[in-house]
Amino acid sequence: MPRVPSIYADTFYEPLTDDVESLLGRFQHGDSIRLERFTALWRDAGFSDIFLGIAGRSEMRRFCRVTLATAVKYFLPPYCYQVRVGGLYLMHAFYHTQLAVPPVRIRLALRDWDDVEKFLRDSVACGHLDVLYVYRKLVSGKAVDYTAMPHSLVFQRPKKAKGQQVCAGMLARATAVKELLTEDYLEEVANVQSHYRKMKNDLAEVRLQATMTHADFASRLKDTLSEFLTWQQKTFNPTKDGRKDEEESTEGGACRSRATLLASIKKRGYGHEQGGSKSKRRRQEAAADSSGSGPEWQGPNKTARPLSLRARTLKTLGKNAEKS
Repeated sequence: MPRVPSIYADTFYEPLTDDVESLLGRFQHGDSIRLERFTALWRDAGFSDIFLGIAGRSEMRRFCRVTLATAVKYFLPPYCYQVRVGGLYLMHAFYHTQLAVPPVRIRLALRDWDDVEKFLRDSVACGHLDVLYVYRKLVSGKAVDYTAMPHSLVFQRPKKAKGQQVCAGMLARATAVKELLTEDYLEEVANVQSHYRKMKNDLAEVRLQATMTHADFASRLKDTLSEFLTWQQKTFNPTKDGRKDEEESTEGGACRSRATLLASIKKRGYGHEQGGSKSKRRRQEAAADSSGSGPEWQGPNKTARPLSLRARTLKTLGKNAEKS
């Protein structure tokens, strides 16, 4: 009886990912990123019960690895700072509530160490001491393993892992451009430009020289920033992304159906051609058999036809027996 593959054998488990994204979405849209608010959402969702109901020890360890890998995924870029903080809190919560003995450790690849250091520096600059406390507690408790790869390599695992889509609503967006599009900033730019023009007109030596700024620099800057923000909103709009995915799937289905139709037509035509060649070859073999021309070779994959009694006698006794 073949062995049934485990549902937790993959790197990520889709129902768990959906629940985690729901929790992090609620945490992201809140007004605070403190640990106490995350623990309140954790208790409200009853996330500690996800480890219950798994009887096998090996299955429990496998599921714990999946949960910790899911939390690490949201702790790393390209997600925004709030979601990454929630991923760190998830790592801490999953590690201390797991039922595996000994506990499964968190795997952090060395290639992600620069992103982790930048995250810690940003936390220090913003004064989020609870974020630093949670991370230092995991490190001091030896809950983190710094490994060469984010996932362990085992035999009989496909080379290409199952594709995991990135939640567009949790990505870190460029907010620096939006900060430039303010009335105070544009007014300051216009004042600097007018002061530059006034000083240039006062100096006779450079009055007729080439100017270093555009005449309508403030208005052109505002139009460019507005165009970029419009493009950004259209790009990260989930409804538009969903319609685009549906259109691509429809086009892909039409292409696949057309390719299937062409393949069936070619197969039928090739089958008729093969049938004619086989019937022609069979007629040639029947004609050769009726001529009684002794043994023949019927192809590379077929055995030779056995010799007749007359042919065996001639081969054994030679031509003298035929003359007698």
